[in-house]
Amino acid sequence: MSPLPPLRPRGRWLAGVALLALVGCSVGPDYQPPDLAAPPAWKEAPAAPTAAWPAADWWTGFGSAQLDRYIAQAQGANDDLAAAMARVREADAQAQVAGAALLPTVGASADLNHERTKNSGVAQTSTAHSVGLNASYELDFWGKNRASAAAAVATADASRYDLETVRLTVLSSVATSYFQSLELRERVRVAEDNLANATAVLEGLRRQADAGTVTALDVAQQETTVATLNAALPPLRQQYRQSVNALAILLGQMPEAVDLAEGDTLAGLSLPAVAPGLPSDLLARRPDVAEAEAQLKAANANITVARAAFFPSIDLTASGGYASTALSHLFDPGSALFSLAAGLTQPIFQGGALEGQYANAQARYDELVATYRKSVRSAFANVEDALTAVKETTDQVARQEQATATARHAYELAQAQMAAGTITVLTVLNTETALFSANDALVQARFSRLQALVGLYNALGGGWRQS
Repeated sequence: MSPLPPLRPRGRWLAGVALLALVGCSVGPDYQPPDLAAPPAWKEAPAAPTAAWPAADWWTGFGSAQLDRYIAQAQGANDDLAAAMARVREADAQAQVAGAALLPTVGASADLNHERTKNSGVAQTSTAHSVGLNASYELDFWGKNRASAAAAVATADASRYDLETVRLTVLSSVATSYFQSLELRERVRVAEDNLANATAVLEGLRRQADAGTVTALDVAQQETTVATLNAALPPLRQQYRQSVNALAILLGQMPEAVDLAEGDTLAGLSLPAVAPGLPSDLLARRPDVAEAEAQLKAANANITVARAAFFPSIDLTASGGYASTALSHLFDPGSALFSLAAGLTQPIFQGGALEGQYANAQARYDELVATYRKSVRSAFANVEDALTAVKETTDQVARQEQATATARHAYELAQAQMAAGTITVLTVLNTETALFSANDALVQARFSRLQALVGLYNALGGGWRQS
């Protein structure tokens, strides 16, 4: 291979400028993640030999085929998810626009100029042809364009983390809304059963009143119970319908298109076990924390952009092509034209605009540092709250099941003793009311436990993990 020819003076100048671009420095601060220590252990976490973080399909742990179908439907049709996906595409496009400043711009031109003039009464016609290319490039000596591109990429990352946060929120809301719909449907059925039972007791009391074995007051008291139970049904039915309608919106459906199928009950659902690992691992499993840090990285890069605006910018331009009055000689060597230029622009007085932009970038970074710290602390608090809720609602269900069993036994004993004539009707009515309340409270307690489990999955970031 023959040695490369030595650079001409112009070539040496261009090489020197290119070298400056390559060794250009950044005038802004390097990103350092905020130092925030994680707690050594969870206070309310159950003892477990190994960590059991949520799986990517955490909702399948409840053992409901209907819930699985609703989750799949929401992932494909939920409007909030669709909007978040569109925001990701917007951010990617903005990152592409910002990254374009790191590359030269190149354009092409072609001109045909035909003129007819008169000089001293003599008409003259001339034609000029030209073709050419032009290019321009801003040397990123101070790192402004690189920082702008880095900020746009970090913003695009934040939009992706926001998408995962929205996805987790939507799926958790689907599960919670489904369980709430089951709860309200069961409460309606419990109220209907209680009303039927109370109505049957009322009919019996009326027959006994006709026989003279009970008083009119006893009948009136039971009539009050029946009327109270009857009045409680419309609000429950309204809440049930509203809950199903809310579920339909999450599924991307019209309200009339969704109704709960028979099959699932709160008591029949599985209760998956969750055992979170070390608190320090949580930060890689929460998309909202990752989003807060990505926004912080973007703000840090924007400080570099604002700082670089104080320094001069260097622009290189080059153009070349051919120009000739005769098309047949357009591409002859003698028709070649070219030009090279470099320009330097230094801001001198901007009325305080540059200082204001720089101060704004620094203040924005400080704001997002505080936001990030709050996100981390909130994440740890969310998990602790969710662990407490799971523990206490599990205990509540166990106690309410015992209370309901006791109330049912007391009601059965009261009915038997009233039939034997050993107690008054008032005692039966009291045990009846206690049983009705216990049945309703048990349904609500079971929903609270399922809601707490969904909240724990949500607090642990679902099955998401930052790669």
